[in-house]
Amino acid sequence: MLNALEVFTTVVVGLMVGVEFSVAFVINRILDALPDDSGQLGRAHGGRMLGAVMPVWYIGSLVLVGIWAIAGWHHDSAGLVVTAGALLILSVIMSILLLVPINNQGKTWTPENRPADWKEQMNRWDRYHYVRVAVIIAAFALLVTALT
Repeated sequence: MLNALEVFTTVVVGLMVGVEFSVAFVINRILDALPDDSGQLGRAHGGRMLGAVMPVWYIGSLVLVGIWAIAGWHHDSAGLVVTAGALLILSVIMSILLLVPINNQGKTWTPENRPADWKEQMNRWDRYHYVRVAVIIAAFALLVTALT
């Protein structure tokens, strides 16, 4: 049963990493290249859509890693799992303190009501997001290593 939990948790975290990596290096680049106000409208829509899904995914991943850490405490790889959990906690804290406040503003913007510095705010969100992606990639790598 522990093996199934380990694999399921790794897949769930890996998919989350894939989505966040895609947002950082594919989706936002596409949106930024769109003409006129399309990119800003796309980011606002993405902020609403992913803003509803990702908190559940992040917390769910953290819970799964916590269960894995407890259930596998007697295994040699427990330290890797606990460290991955700590990194996921860091990613949640980063999200709450740095990314969510910007996202909550950006998801309400339209071309008519957006602030003059909206691009700078999106660039700041992107920079924080790159760091968060690196953190969750590290957590995922630790989980994959713990499987072996």
